[in-house]
Amino acid sequence: MPRLLLPLLLTLLTSFFSAGGAPILNQRQLLETQNFWDNRDFDWFEDNIPFLDTPDEEINTTYYYRWELVSKHLTYGSPTTGYLWTEFINRPFWSGAYGAIACPSGHQFYEARWLRNPRYVRDYARYWFRTPGAQPHRYSAWMADSAWATHLVHPNKNFLADLLPDLRKNLDTWTSRSWVKEAGMFWQVGHDDGMEFNIASRQTKNILSGAPSYRPSFNSYMWADLKALARISHLLGDHGAATSYEKQAGALKDTMQKQLWDPRRKFFLAMFRDDEEDGEGNRIKKNTRIYETGKFAGSPHGREEAGYVPWSFNLPDPGYEEAWKFLMDPAYFFAEFGPVTVERNDPLFLLKNSCCWWSGQSWPFATTQTLKGLANLLHNYSQDHVSRKDYYKLLHIYARSHRKNGKPYIAEALHPDTGSWDHHDFYNRSEHYFHSGFVDLIITGLCGLILEDKDTLTVDPLIPESWDYFALDEVPYRGHLVSLMWDRDGSRYDKGAGLHLFANGKKIASAPTLGKLSAPLPAAREVALHPRREVNYAVNNDGTWFPRYRASHTGPKSSLSFVHDGNTAWYDLHPPLRWTCEESPNDKDWVEVDFGTLRPITTLKAYLLDDGNDQPVTIPTAIQFEYSVNGDGPWQPVPSAPGASRTISGGKPFIVQHPGFKAQRIRVTLTNRADQRSGLTELEAWGPLEGSYLPAPAPAGNIAFNPDPKGGGFPKASASFHDRYGGVPSSAHDGIIIYRATPTNRWTCYGSPDQNTDWFALDFGEKKTFSRAILHLYDDRGGVQAPKRYTLQHWTGQEWMEIPGQQKTPTKPKGSAANTVIFPPVESEKLRVVFTHIGKGHTRSGLTEIEVWDK
Repeated sequence: MPRLLLPLLLTLLTSFFSAGGAPILNQRQLLETQNFWDNRDFDWFEDNIPFLDTPDEEINTTYYYRWELVSKHLTYGSPTTGYLWTEFINRPFWSGAYGAIACPSGHQFYEARWLRNPRYVRDYARYWFRTPGAQPHRYSAWMADSAWATHLVHPNKNFLADLLPDLRKNLDTWTSRSWVKEAGMFWQVGHDDGMEFNIASRQTKNILSGAPSYRPSFNSYMWADLKALARISHLLGDHGAATSYEKQAGALKDTMQKQLWDPRRKFFLAMFRDDEEDGEGNRIKKNTRIYETGKFAGSPHGREEAGYVPWSFNLPDPGYEEAWKFLMDPAYFFAEFGPVTVERNDPLFLLKNSCCWWSGQSWPFATTQTLKGLANLLHNYSQDHVSRKDYYKLLHIYARSHRKNGKPYIAEALHPDTGSWDHHDFYNRSEHYFHSGFVDLIITGLCGLILEDKDTLTVDPLIPESWDYFALDEVPYRGHLVSLMWDRDGSRYDKGAGLHLFANGKKIASAPTLGKLSAPLPAAREVALHPRREVNYAVNNDGTWFPRYRASHTGPKSSLSFVHDGNTAWYDLHPPLRWTCEESPNDKDWVEVDFGTLRPITTLKAYLLDDGNDQPVTIPTAIQFEYSVNGDGPWQPVPSAPGASRTISGGKPFIVQHPGFKAQRIRVTLTNRADQRSGLTELEAWGPLEGSYLPAPAPAGNIAFNPDPKGGGFPKASASFHDRYGGVPSSAHDGIIIYRATPTNRWTCYGSPDQNTDWFALDFGEKKTFSRAILHLYDDRGGVQAPKRYTLQHWTGQEWMEIPGQQKTPTKPKGSAANTVIFPPVESEKLRVVFTHIGKGHTRSGLTEIEVWDK
């Protein structure tokens, strides 16, 4: 996975956090005990995560699996953006730049803040407001609250001061879009609240994205953001703004408790913004709660799990706790693999064999919020409707829900009675889905770490009274490493009997029994924003000409594009987001990156695949890094720093460190095993950055290139047909190569009425001489795939004629790859490519870019 922290930064952070004794737990042993690992970079986990030990093996396994999940989705977007997290591993068309989606961002922030290195989560916070193509308002999110939640773990006033204008603008945008002054609340549709087919929208003619409503969930997010903005403003000395935000938050809470709370059903419910009508003519009146009007008027039901969201932010005043009496009742929300998202006897309760229904299916996104709210209720409210035993019971259910075929796994939603992910688990989309939380529930819920913006360590564990032990070790908190442990008789950890708190390895408090325990902490220490500014020069998610990659061979079902996408920990065989040299005839194979200019390099990392001894792809027997100082000069070996490990292992990076050298090109050569071949999930080249990052300009001579193809001028592109999703001809010669679904920078003929052939053409405006073309074929492994074949034609002035002597590499068209055609020089003012589709139903062809050269 991405290893931001290059040697000096690792050293700085390790020394910063570790002034004290040894860890309580044998961390390497805890990692090795688990047998599910795809990402076997245990060094990274030891450097970054808190460690857990409990008597509940389901919880232990899921806890470490969820840290692997965090690593699988951690993505280095660009040298300018830094790090972010994806939700889906395939970066679908509805995601923003580099694959992030706002909907689960709050859960992701709450998980990632517990990484020891705060740059990951700080980069992610800046990403949403400073990266072109990020979409912070496409879905509901609680961005300001997430920034404050991060600050509670990794305090840094300068970080908050820098981010505050963006957070204020973010709230202003939501207010402009969704605030209804007359109602005193924010509206949102369930679809954009992350809950697509829901019992409100299903009472309208638009069952997917209908029913603008005042929802308990979205209004809670906005309240949490207002409270966070008040706290940040106060911390930074802007007391006038803090007072204003507090006043707005107070008014919003009062309105929610008056309007969304139903005293008859004892629950927070959605309220319709508009008059609505369903397909049968049943009418709903505006400003009425669910089932107060419409087809099901007067129903005693209508409770959705989203009604518990207010407690996940400690929003409600005392007096509303009765809502929780429904949680553990099988007639309402409880299920063997629940909770369900709509109470069981609701007239619209429905379990569907298709995505994405929020009318009964158990969604981890919602389960996370409910468990967060339940922990807050148990810690901060007085009530007798639910107990600490209930919290553990639901948490255990949630932990064991993370399974498929006996192995740790999570997809989008599961059947609440069977635990099956079927119909909410789609290939190359849902695998190891990062749309929920778990780690934070363990740290702040089960283990009970209470977060405060002061130099105090307080815990209130929710563990079962029957447990004889548990430990949470080396949690980063306020610039310290804190640990907590319960050892009933002192025999487990040899630190004495009872409950103990530690800071930086030193015991600071003890109690003989389980319960709430507090102790003063040393003064908070801020981790600097950038101890050392280093960037990965090898990443290319923006499709610019440089950095540019070549390989000696690219195997089937793999693509060179995946080794520079910033996602390093996806070692999985399915889906194969990787480069391999499978079926290569070579004893050695190589991957080369050309930066287009000299770059300063200190660390090189090759993330090695290992599918097993009986699989075609495994680790190489030897690895060599080389560099060149220009575009065609000789290769020189990269010497490794003294004492560097030369061990070659799969599922982790092979690292070469150097005091510093400059290179334009880097090549890694892999010596294949006799009957197997090698592969990478990522290649990184780290070095210091002075000033702003700019990619090197493209070389001259590509006569297909038009820097402003939509602005007119030659060359011009046309096609026999283009899709209706933005895949237009002008996007295929703008110099940008994007093989992913997002952003849409391509031409495809998906939807073409011609099942056999389609064409793409360039008009140069005048006669040009050319002898080489490179077709970057778009392939989404679905409706657009590499063609069965293609051929190049030139315009004679009267007709199109096939260019003779075409030599193609590879000989069979390959998707998500460069396909090169060389031929005797041709002089013409137009070039056309004719694609013969592969003939699988509606599958058609496409290009993300075409290059045409004279040589």
